[in-house]
Amino acid sequence: MHRMSRAFQQRRSILTVLLLVPLLFASLGGAPPARADPLSDALRQQKALQAKIAAQRQQIQALTASQGQLQTALATTASQLHGINANQAQVAASVRVAQAALADVQSKYVALVSQVNDLDSQLQLLDGEIEASQQQLADQRHTLASHIADAYMVQQTSLLEQLLSAKSLADVLADVGYYLRIGDQDAALASQIQQEATTLQQLQRTTQVTRYQTQQARLAMFQQKAQVTKQRNQLLAQQKQLAALEARTKAVQAQQLATYNKLKLTKAQAAAQLAAEQKSLGQLAGLIAKLVAQQQSIPSQYNGTLVWPMNGTVSQEFGCTGFPAEPPLGSCAHFHVGIDIVAPLYTPIHASGDGTVVFVGPNPYDPPGRQAVIVIIAHSQSLQTWYAHLDWATHPPIVSKGQVVHQGQVIGFEGDTGNSTGPHLHWAVELNGTFVNPRMFI
Repeated sequence: MHRMSRAFQQRRSILTVLLLVPLLFASLGGAPPARADPLSDALRQQKALQAKIAAQRQQIQALTASQGQLQTALATTASQLHGINANQAQVAASVRVAQAALADVQSKYVALVSQVNDLDSQLQLLDGEIEASQQQLADQRHTLASHIADAYMVQQTSLLEQLLSAKSLADVLADVGYYLRIGDQDAALASQIQQEATTLQQLQRTTQVTRYQTQQARLAMFQQKAQVTKQRNQLLAQQKQLAALEARTKAVQAQQLATYNKLKLTKAQAAAQLAAEQKSLGQLAGLIAKLVAQQQSIPSQYNGTLVWPMNGTVSQEFGCTGFPAEPPLGSCAHFHVGIDIVAPLYTPIHASGDGTVVFVGPNPYDPPGRQAVIVIIAHSQSLQTWYAHLDWATHPPIVSKGQVVHQGQVIGFEGDTGNSTGPHLHWAVELNGTFVNPRMFI
């Protein structure tokens, strides 16, 4: 009976201790304060990085597209520069287009460099957050391991032995309450550790992918830089070519103007000379129309394109000009009805297309001693090409009226006949009785 009473007393003491544990928890306060969560911060940064990488891909695509447009502009300019008798105004316009395209490319490249640098900074911050997350996870694992070890030691000692060996009931209450509370928290902590470890592993893998994507972006940036540098050098070379072409043209034009000024014509004399030339040109054009109509073998239409009759420096384009030796037309004080090409004296002149020669020789309507030697080829009833100022004295034309010629065939040689300011070829295209820009048919 005494032994049963002693066991009953032990059970009652344990029950009393256990009943006092909730009161102890209430007196100790609630859950521990929340800690900073570097893993969540790292996840947010990873998500932001992915958005930036997606934007960077779009930036690279936009830069590539702009470089394609620039390359097209450069190719167009190169084709114009390397073509025969480049149109300087057209080349200059193409160069301006290329300059604008290059500025756009450079702007996009600078933005790309800024994005890559920003990604590097973000990756460094992310690495720091991952490192902090790893440390926090290690601390949690250490805490859990410590709790498990302590709990194991507690299990090796009975509650009665703890009561008997404790200095006071307060120590026993604290130990029991602590281990009961820690047991629940440890279960939650273990689950949290498992979840965070899985999340951290995923974050590390995606970070490796992000780092690879950033390296690829940097490689693309370096490739783009090389391409931008190459395109810039191409544009600079084209600008240099255009400047040289413009310089040659200005020199030729200055020489022609100096020759014209040596005539020292008064305003009235210059006007009279222009009127005479216009009359002579009109009379010859009327004669050519009759000659073409008389040729039954000339086709009604020309099926083909024209080629340049001679290579050289274009001193005057078709249209309005500042050269005073040209007559007025419409709103232009001076209008040039053909294209003037300057080359060394006696340079061969070629037929621009297949056709029939309808006129060869000096213009009969020009004043004696100042007659321009002209070859006119009819390519159809409506299309004729004129070749004026050919040499007559030592290298006369080598075709005759009525002769059928083929495109590229030599018909004569550059000269300085007629009202000329120096050796050159005046090439004109007449369509349906009106002179038009020869470049339309090349």
